[in-house]
Amino acid sequence: MTLVLILFFLFMLMGMPVAFAFGISGIAFFLQQPTLPLTMPIQQVLSQTQNFLLLAIPLFVLAGNLLNETGLTERVMRLASILTGHMRGGTAQSNMVIAASLGGITSSAIGDATMLSRILGPGMAKQGYSGGFSASVIGCSSLITTMIPPGIGLVLYGSIAEVSIGRLFAAGMIPGLLMTVFLMGAVGLRARQKGYLPERETRASLKEIAKTFVDCIWAFLFPVILIAGLRFGMFTPSEAGAFACVYAIVIGAIVYRQFSWKKMIQTLESTVVDMGMIMLLIALSATFSYGIIWDQIPQKLAEFMLGISDTPWIVMLIIIAFLLFAGTFMDSTVLILMLTAILTPVAQELNIDLVHFGIIMVLTLTLGLLTPPEGAVLYIVCTIFRCTLWDFVREGWLLMLSVVVVVVLVVFWPDLALWLPNLTFGKD
Repeated sequence: MTLVLILFFLFMLMGMPVAFAFGISGIAFFLQQPTLPLTMPIQQVLSQTQNFLLLAIPLFVLAGNLLNETGLTERVMRLASILTGHMRGGTAQSNMVIAASLGGITSSAIGDATMLSRILGPGMAKQGYSGGFSASVIGCSSLITTMIPPGIGLVLYGSIAEVSIGRLFAAGMIPGLLMTVFLMGAVGLRARQKGYLPERETRASLKEIAKTFVDCIWAFLFPVILIAGLRFGMFTPSEAGAFACVYAIVIGAIVYRQFSWKKMIQTLESTVVDMGMIMLLIALSATFSYGIIWDQIPQKLAEFMLGISDTPWIVMLIIIAFLLFAGTFMDSTVLILMLTAILTPVAQELNIDLVHFGIIMVLTLTLGLLTPPEGAVLYIVCTIFRCTLWDFVREGWLLMLSVVVVVVLVVFWPDLALWLPNLTFGKD
Protein backbone atom coordinates (compact mmCIF):
# COMPACT_ATOMS: atom_id res chain seq x y z
CA MET A 1 0.00 0.00 0.00
CA THR A 2 3.02 2.30 0.44
CA LEU A 3 3.63 2.39 -3.32
CA VAL A 4 -0.05 3.12 -3.91
CA LEU A 5 0.01 6.11 -1.55
CA ILE A 6 3.23 7.43 -3.11
CA LEU A 7 1.69 7.18 -6.59
CA PHE A 8 -1.51 8.88 -5.45
CA PHE A 9 0.27 11.91 -3.97
CA LEU A 10 2.67 12.06 -6.91
CA PHE A 11 -0.25 12.21 -9.34
CA MET A 12 -1.88 14.92 -7.21
CA LEU A 13 1.33 17.00 -7.27
CA MET A 14 1.42 16.59 -11.06
CA GLY A 15 -2.05 18.12 -11.25
CA MET A 16 -3.85 14.98 -12.37
CA PRO A 17 -7.63 14.99 -11.77
CA VAL A 18 -8.35 13.37 -8.40
CA ALA A 19 -10.65 10.70 -9.86
CA PHE A 20 -7.90 9.38 -12.15
CA ALA A 21 -5.31 9.61 -9.38
CA PHE A 22 -7.58 7.36 -7.30
CA GLY A 23 -8.20 4.95 -10.17
CA ILE A 24 -4.63 4.54 -11.42
CA SER A 25 -3.04 4.22 -7.98
CA GLY A 26 -5.79 1.76 -7.01
CA ILE A 27 -5.06 -0.43 -10.04
CA ALA A 28 -1.37 -0.35 -9.05
CA PHE A 29 -2.41 -2.06 -5.81
CA PHE A 30 -4.06 -4.93 -7.70
CA LEU A 31 -0.98 -5.34 -9.91
CA GLN A 32 1.02 -5.95 -6.72
CA GLN A 33 -1.35 -8.70 -5.57
CA PRO A 34 -0.97 -11.86 -7.70
CA THR A 35 -3.73 -13.59 -5.71
CA LEU A 36 -6.31 -11.00 -6.80
CA PRO A 37 -7.74 -11.22 -10.35
CA LEU A 38 -7.41 -8.15 -12.55
CA THR A 39 -11.15 -8.19 -13.06
CA MET A 40 -11.52 -7.13 -9.41
CA PRO A 41 -10.87 -3.37 -9.91
CA ILE A 42 -13.51 -3.29 -12.66
CA GLN A 43 -15.97 -5.04 -10.36
CA GLN A 44 -15.20 -2.55 -7.58
CA VAL A 45 -15.82 0.44 -9.84
CA LEU A 46 -19.08 -1.00 -11.13
CA SER A 47 -20.24 -1.95 -7.63
CA GLN A 48 -20.00 1.70 -6.56
CA THR A 49 -22.34 2.73 -9.36
CA GLN A 50 -24.85 0.12 -8.13
CA ASN A 51 -24.90 1.44 -4.55
CA PHE A 52 -28.56 2.34 -4.00
CA LEU A 53 -27.77 4.79 -1.18
CA LEU A 54 -25.60 6.89 -3.50
CA LEU A 55 -28.60 7.46 -5.75
CA ALA A 56 -29.59 10.12 -3.21
CA ILE A 57 -26.64 12.32 -4.24
CA PRO A 58 -27.62 13.13 -7.85
CA LEU A 59 -31.24 13.51 -6.77
CA PHE A 60 -30.38 16.01 -4.03
CA VAL A 61 -28.08 17.93 -6.38
CA LEU A 62 -30.89 18.08 -8.94
CA ALA A 63 -33.37 19.19 -6.26
CA GLY A 64 -31.03 21.98 -5.15
CA ASN A 65 -30.57 23.21 -8.71
CA LEU A 66 -34.32 23.10 -9.26
CA LEU A 67 -35.05 25.08 -6.10
CA ASN A 68 -32.55 27.73 -7.15
CA GLU A 69 -34.64 28.29 -10.29
CA THR A 70 -37.92 28.75 -8.42
CA GLY A 71 -37.26 32.22 -7.04
CA LEU A 72 -36.88 30.81 -3.53
CA THR A 73 -33.36 32.18 -3.21
CA GLU A 74 -34.47 35.77 -3.82
CA ARG A 75 -37.28 35.42 -1.26
CA VAL A 76 -34.90 34.09 1.41
CA MET A 77 -32.51 36.96 0.72
CA ARG A 78 -35.32 39.45 1.24
CA LEU A 79 -36.27 37.83 4.56
CA ALA A 80 -32.62 37.81 5.72
CA SER A 81 -32.30 41.51 4.93
CA ILE A 82 -35.46 42.31 6.88
CA LEU A 83 -34.31 40.28 9.91
CA THR A 84 -30.76 41.62 10.13
CA GLY A 85 -30.75 44.92 8.24
CA HIS A 86 -30.81 46.92 11.50
CA MET A 87 -27.61 45.25 12.77
CA ARG A 88 -24.10 46.54 12.21
CA GLY A 89 -22.74 44.99 9.05
CA GLY A 90 -26.31 44.25 8.00
CA THR A 91 -25.46 42.78 4.58
CA ALA A 92 -22.86 40.48 6.16
CA GLN A 93 -25.37 39.42 8.82
CA SER A 94 -27.94 38.75 6.11
CA ASN A 95 -25.43 36.48 4.42
CA MET A 96 -25.29 34.25 7.52
CA VAL A 97 -29.07 33.90 7.63
CA ILE A 98 -29.15 33.16 3.90
CA ALA A 99 -26.45 30.48 4.23
CA ALA A 100 -28.39 28.73 7.00
CA SER A 101 -31.68 29.02 5.12
CA LEU A 102 -30.31 27.79 1.80
CA GLY A 103 -28.17 25.01 3.26
CA GLY A 104 -30.73 22.41 2.27
CA ILE A 105 -30.91 23.82 -1.23
CA THR A 106 -27.32 24.29 -2.39
CA SER A 107 -25.92 21.25 -0.48
CA SER A 108 -22.42 22.42 -1.42
CA ALA A 109 -20.08 24.86 0.32
CA ILE A 110 -18.36 25.65 -2.98
CA GLY A 111 -21.68 26.26 -4.74
CA ASP A 112 -22.95 28.39 -1.86
CA ALA A 113 -19.79 30.53 -1.78
CA THR A 114 -19.82 31.05 -5.56
CA MET A 115 -23.51 31.95 -5.69
CA LEU A 116 -23.52 34.33 -2.72
CA SER A 117 -20.30 36.04 -3.80
CA ARG A 118 -21.88 36.93 -7.12
CA ILE A 119 -25.23 37.95 -5.64
CA LEU A 120 -24.15 39.81 -2.49
CA GLY A 121 -20.74 41.04 -3.64
CA PRO A 122 -21.93 44.27 -5.29
CA GLY A 123 -24.08 45.16 -2.26
CA MET A 124 -21.14 44.59 0.11
CA ALA A 125 -18.91 46.80 -2.00
CA LYS A 126 -21.61 49.50 -2.02
CA GLN A 127 -21.74 49.35 1.80
CA GLY A 128 -18.01 50.03 1.87
CA TYR A 129 -16.90 46.58 3.10
CA SER A 130 -13.28 45.68 2.40
CA GLY A 131 -12.58 42.80 0.02
CA GLY A 132 -11.01 40.71 2.76
CA PHE A 133 -13.99 41.17 5.09
CA SER A 134 -16.53 40.32 2.38
CA ALA A 135 -14.54 37.27 1.28
CA SER A 136 -14.15 35.94 4.82
CA VAL A 137 -17.85 36.45 5.60
CA ILE A 138 -19.06 34.53 2.56
CA GLY A 139 -16.29 31.93 2.76
CA CYS A 140 -16.94 31.07 6.42
CA SER A 141 -20.73 31.14 6.03
CA SER A 142 -20.51 28.55 3.25
CA LEU A 143 -19.44 25.96 5.85
CA ILE A 144 -22.92 26.16 7.38
CA THR A 145 -24.21 24.50 4.22
CA THR A 146 -22.44 21.24 5.02
CA MET A 147 -24.46 20.77 8.22
CA ILE A 148 -27.97 21.74 7.10
CA PRO A 149 -29.78 18.80 5.43
CA PRO A 150 -29.25 17.44 2.86
CA GLY A 151 -25.48 18.03 2.94
CA ILE A 152 -23.73 15.85 0.37
CA GLY A 153 -20.80 15.21 2.73
CA LEU A 154 -23.17 13.64 5.27
CA VAL A 155 -24.73 11.44 2.57
CA LEU A 156 -21.28 10.23 1.49
CA TYR A 157 -20.16 9.55 5.05
CA GLY A 158 -23.40 7.72 5.90
CA SER A 159 -23.23 5.49 2.82
CA ILE A 160 -19.59 4.51 3.43
CA ALA A 161 -19.82 4.11 7.22
CA GLU A 162 -23.26 2.45 6.97
CA VAL A 163 -24.77 5.01 9.32
CA SER A 164 -28.38 6.21 9.17
CA ILE A 165 -28.47 9.22 6.86
CA GLY A 166 -31.67 10.38 8.54
CA ARG A 167 -29.88 10.53 11.90
CA LEU A 168 -26.96 12.38 10.31
CA PHE A 169 -29.33 14.95 8.78
CA ALA A 170 -30.94 15.54 12.17
CA ALA A 171 -27.54 15.65 13.92
CA GLY A 172 -26.28 18.42 11.64
CA MET A 173 -29.11 20.84 12.42
CA ILE A 174 -28.00 22.13 15.84
CA PRO A 175 -24.27 22.44 14.95
CA GLY A 176 -25.32 24.27 11.77
CA LEU A 177 -27.54 26.71 13.65
CA LEU A 178 -24.91 27.10 16.39
CA MET A 179 -22.33 27.96 13.75
CA THR A 180 -24.72 30.56 12.33
CA VAL A 181 -25.12 32.23 15.74
CA PHE A 182 -21.38 32.23 16.47
CA LEU A 183 -20.52 33.62 13.03
CA MET A 184 -23.14 36.36 13.39
CA GLY A 185 -21.56 37.32 16.71
CA ALA A 186 -18.11 37.44 15.12
CA VAL A 187 -19.42 39.53 12.21
CA GLY A 188 -21.01 41.97 14.67
CA LEU A 189 -17.72 42.42 16.53
CA ARG A 190 -15.71 42.93 13.34
CA ALA A 191 -18.31 45.32 11.90
CA ARG A 192 -18.23 47.42 15.07
CA GLN A 193 -14.39 47.51 14.99
CA LYS A 194 -14.41 48.64 11.36
CA GLY A 195 -17.32 51.06 11.71
CA TYR A 196 -19.68 49.37 9.27
CA LEU A 197 -23.20 50.74 9.57
CA PRO A 198 -26.58 48.95 9.42
CA GLU A 199 -28.55 48.75 6.17
CA ARG A 200 -31.64 50.29 7.74
CA GLU A 201 -32.14 52.63 10.69
CA THR A 202 -34.96 50.76 12.44
CA ARG A 203 -36.03 47.18 13.02
CA ALA A 204 -38.60 45.73 10.66
CA SER A 205 -42.13 45.46 12.02
CA LEU A 206 -43.52 42.07 13.05
CA LYS A 207 -46.09 42.36 10.27
CA GLU A 208 -43.38 42.84 7.64
CA ILE A 209 -41.32 39.95 9.03
CA ALA A 210 -44.34 37.62 9.18
CA LYS A 211 -45.44 38.44 5.64
CA THR A 212 -41.98 37.81 4.19
CA PHE A 213 -41.50 34.65 6.25
CA VAL A 214 -44.74 33.17 4.91
CA ASP A 215 -43.59 33.97 1.38
CA CYS A 216 -40.46 31.82 1.78
CA ILE A 217 -41.79 29.22 4.22
CA TRP A 218 -41.09 26.47 1.67
CA ALA A 219 -37.32 26.89 2.14
CA PHE A 220 -37.61 26.25 5.88
CA LEU A 221 -40.03 23.35 5.45
CA PHE A 222 -37.69 21.51 3.07
CA PRO A 223 -35.21 20.04 5.64
CA VAL A 224 -38.01 19.52 8.18
CA ILE A 225 -40.07 17.44 5.72
CA LEU A 226 -36.98 15.41 4.77
CA ILE A 227 -36.15 14.51 8.37
CA ALA A 228 -39.79 13.81 9.25
CA GLY A 229 -40.20 11.60 6.19
CA LEU A 230 -37.10 9.59 7.04
CA ARG A 231 -38.14 9.33 10.68
CA PHE A 232 -41.59 7.94 9.98
CA GLY A 233 -40.44 5.57 7.26
CA MET A 234 -42.21 7.41 4.46
CA PHE A 235 -39.13 7.06 2.28
CA THR A 236 -35.51 5.87 2.23
CA PRO A 237 -32.66 8.37 1.69
CA SER A 238 -32.74 7.73 -2.06
CA GLU A 239 -36.50 8.12 -2.16
CA ALA A 240 -36.08 11.32 -0.13
CA GLY A 241 -33.93 12.64 -2.98
CA ALA A 242 -36.68 11.82 -5.48
CA PHE A 243 -39.24 13.50 -3.23
CA ALA A 244 -36.99 16.59 -3.04
CA CYS A 245 -37.01 16.85 -6.85
CA VAL A 246 -40.81 16.62 -6.99
CA TYR A 247 -41.04 19.14 -4.14
CA ALA A 248 -38.83 21.60 -6.04
CA ILE A 249 -40.84 21.27 -9.27
CA VAL A 250 -44.16 21.72 -7.46
CA ILE A 251 -42.92 24.81 -5.60
CA GLY A 252 -41.52 26.35 -8.77
CA ALA A 253 -44.34 25.51 -11.17
CA ILE A 254 -47.43 25.72 -8.96
CA VAL A 255 -46.66 27.80 -5.84
CA TYR A 256 -44.37 30.51 -7.26
CA ARG A 257 -45.09 29.98 -10.98
CA GLN A 258 -41.53 30.87 -11.92
CA PHE A 259 -40.51 27.57 -13.48
CA SER A 260 -40.49 26.75 -17.19
CA TRP A 261 -39.36 23.99 -19.54
CA LYS A 262 -36.39 26.14 -20.54
CA LYS A 263 -35.27 26.38 -16.91
CA MET A 264 -35.87 22.65 -16.52
CA ILE A 265 -33.53 21.83 -19.40
CA GLN A 266 -30.85 24.23 -18.11
CA THR A 267 -31.11 22.66 -14.66
CA LEU A 268 -30.77 19.12 -16.03
CA GLU A 269 -27.71 20.12 -18.05
CA SER A 270 -25.94 21.69 -15.06
CA THR A 271 -26.84 18.70 -12.86
CA VAL A 272 -25.40 16.24 -15.39
CA VAL A 273 -22.11 18.16 -15.42
CA ASP A 274 -21.99 18.31 -11.61
CA MET A 275 -22.80 14.63 -11.17
CA GLY A 276 -20.44 13.46 -13.90
CA MET A 277 -17.53 14.74 -11.81
CA ILE A 278 -18.86 13.52 -8.47
CA MET A 279 -19.83 9.99 -9.54
CA LEU A 280 -16.60 9.41 -11.48
CA LEU A 281 -14.72 10.33 -8.31
CA ILE A 282 -16.84 8.01 -6.17
CA ALA A 283 -16.60 5.08 -8.61
CA LEU A 284 -12.81 5.21 -9.13
CA SER A 285 -12.15 5.70 -5.42
CA ALA A 286 -13.44 2.14 -4.87
CA THR A 287 -10.18 0.58 -6.13
CA PHE A 288 -8.20 2.71 -3.70
CA SER A 289 -10.51 1.94 -0.78
CA TYR A 290 -10.32 -1.78 -1.43
CA GLY A 291 -6.55 -1.71 -1.00
CA ILE A 292 -6.89 0.14 2.30
CA ILE A 293 -9.27 -2.50 3.65
CA TRP A 294 -7.23 -5.42 2.23
CA ASP A 295 -4.07 -4.26 4.03
CA GLN A 296 -6.05 -3.78 7.27
CA ILE A 297 -4.98 -0.16 7.58
CA PRO A 298 -8.05 0.77 9.70
CA GLN A 299 -7.21 -1.93 12.27
CA LYS A 300 -3.54 -0.92 12.35
CA LEU A 301 -4.45 2.74 12.78
CA ALA A 302 -6.86 1.87 15.58
CA GLU A 303 -4.11 -0.05 17.40
CA PHE A 304 -1.70 2.87 16.93
CA MET A 305 -4.22 5.44 18.21
CA LEU A 306 -5.15 3.31 21.21
CA GLY A 307 -1.45 2.92 21.93
CA ILE A 308 -1.23 6.69 22.38
CA SER A 309 -4.29 6.96 24.64
CA ASP A 310 -7.51 5.13 25.35
CA THR A 311 -9.28 8.36 26.38
CA PRO A 312 -11.87 9.12 23.68
CA TRP A 313 -11.57 12.92 23.69
CA ILE A 314 -7.76 12.83 23.44
CA VAL A 315 -7.90 10.49 20.45
CA MET A 316 -10.66 12.65 18.96
CA LEU A 317 -8.49 15.77 19.21
CA ILE A 318 -5.62 13.90 17.53
CA ILE A 319 -7.95 12.88 14.71
CA ILE A 320 -9.24 16.44 14.36
CA ALA A 321 -5.67 17.77 14.11
CA PHE A 322 -4.95 15.17 11.43
CA LEU A 323 -8.14 16.06 9.51
CA LEU A 324 -7.34 19.78 9.67
CA PHE A 325 -3.86 19.07 8.29
CA ALA A 326 -5.17 16.75 5.57
CA GLY A 327 -7.84 19.30 4.63
CA THR A 328 -5.15 21.81 3.69
CA PHE A 329 -4.00 19.53 0.86
CA MET A 330 -7.15 17.84 -0.47
CA ASP A 331 -10.80 18.53 -1.10
CA SER A 332 -13.20 17.47 1.67
CA THR A 333 -15.15 15.14 -0.64
CA VAL A 334 -11.97 13.25 -1.53
CA LEU A 335 -10.99 12.94 2.12
CA ILE A 336 -14.44 11.67 3.14
CA LEU A 337 -14.16 8.96 0.48
CA MET A 338 -10.61 8.12 1.52
CA LEU A 339 -10.71 8.36 5.31
CA THR A 340 -14.19 7.27 6.42
CA ALA A 341 -13.42 3.56 6.14
CA ILE A 342 -10.10 4.13 7.95
CA LEU A 343 -11.27 6.26 10.87
CA THR A 344 -14.68 4.83 11.75
CA PRO A 345 -13.16 1.60 13.16
CA VAL A 346 -11.05 3.79 15.47
CA ALA A 347 -14.20 5.54 16.67
CA GLN A 348 -15.93 2.21 17.22
CA GLU A 349 -13.01 0.93 19.30
CA LEU A 350 -13.42 3.93 21.57
CA ASN A 351 -17.24 3.56 21.71
CA ILE A 352 -17.71 6.93 20.01
CA ASP A 353 -21.13 7.23 18.39
CA LEU A 354 -20.63 7.13 14.60
CA VAL A 355 -23.26 9.82 14.05
CA HIS A 356 -21.40 12.12 16.44
CA PHE A 357 -18.10 11.21 14.80
CA GLY A 358 -19.52 11.85 11.33
CA ILE A 359 -20.62 15.38 12.20
CA ILE A 360 -17.18 16.18 13.61
CA MET A 361 -15.38 14.62 10.65
CA VAL A 362 -17.42 16.37 7.95
CA LEU A 363 -17.36 19.73 9.73
CA THR A 364 -13.61 19.57 10.36
CA LEU A 365 -12.81 18.56 6.79
CA THR A 366 -14.85 21.40 5.35
CA LEU A 367 -12.60 23.82 7.22
CA GLY A 368 -9.97 22.70 4.71
CA LEU A 369 -11.96 24.54 2.04
CA LEU A 370 -10.69 27.76 3.65
CA THR A 371 -7.02 26.81 4.05
CA PRO A 372 -4.24 26.85 1.43
CA PRO A 373 -2.88 25.25 -0.66
CA GLU A 374 -6.06 23.39 -1.73
CA GLY A 375 -8.77 25.60 -0.25
CA ALA A 376 -11.31 25.76 -3.08
CA VAL A 377 -13.69 28.17 -1.31
CA LEU A 378 -10.75 30.36 -0.21
CA TYR A 379 -9.56 30.84 -3.79
CA ILE A 380 -13.08 31.40 -5.14
CA VAL A 381 -13.95 34.21 -2.72
CA CYS A 382 -10.51 35.83 -2.89
CA THR A 383 -10.67 35.85 -6.69
CA ILE A 384 -14.18 37.29 -6.82
CA PHE A 385 -13.45 39.99 -4.21
CA ARG A 386 -9.93 40.62 -5.52
CA CYS A 387 -8.19 40.29 -2.18
CA THR A 388 -5.04 38.47 -1.07
CA LEU A 389 -4.93 35.39 1.15
CA TRP A 390 -3.41 37.57 3.86
CA ASP A 391 -6.37 39.98 3.62
CA PHE A 392 -8.72 37.02 4.06
CA VAL A 393 -6.89 35.72 7.14
CA ARG A 394 -6.43 39.18 8.69
CA GLU A 395 -10.10 40.10 8.28
CA GLY A 396 -11.59 36.67 8.91
CA TRP A 397 -9.54 35.06 11.70
CA LEU A 398 -12.30 35.70 14.25
CA LEU A 399 -14.89 34.05 12.00
CA MET A 400 -12.69 30.99 11.43
CA LEU A 401 -12.07 30.80 15.18
CA SER A 402 -15.85 30.75 15.69
CA VAL A 403 -16.14 27.64 13.51
CA VAL A 404 -13.31 25.96 15.42
CA VAL A 405 -15.09 26.75 18.70
CA VAL A 406 -18.22 25.02 17.38
CA VAL A 407 -16.18 21.93 16.49
CA VAL A 408 -14.68 21.85 20.02
CA LEU A 409 -18.11 22.27 21.60
CA VAL A 410 -19.51 19.36 19.57
CA VAL A 411 -16.52 17.19 20.57
CA PHE A 412 -16.95 17.77 24.30
CA TRP A 413 -20.75 17.98 24.32
CA PRO A 414 -21.92 15.14 22.06
CA ASP A 415 -25.56 15.95 22.84
CA LEU A 416 -25.24 19.03 20.63
CA ALA A 417 -25.16 16.57 17.74
CA LEU A 418 -27.05 13.61 19.23
CA TRP A 419 -29.97 15.24 21.06
CA LEU A 420 -32.09 15.90 17.97
CA PRO A 421 -31.53 12.51 16.25
CA ASN A 422 -32.19 10.72 19.57
CA LEU A 423 -35.36 12.76 20.04
CA THR A 424 -36.51 12.19 16.46
CA PHE A 425 -35.42 8.61 15.78
CA GLY A 426 -34.93 7.28 19.32
CA LYS A 427 -31.66 6.11 20.85
CA ASP A 428 -29.69 3.38 19.09
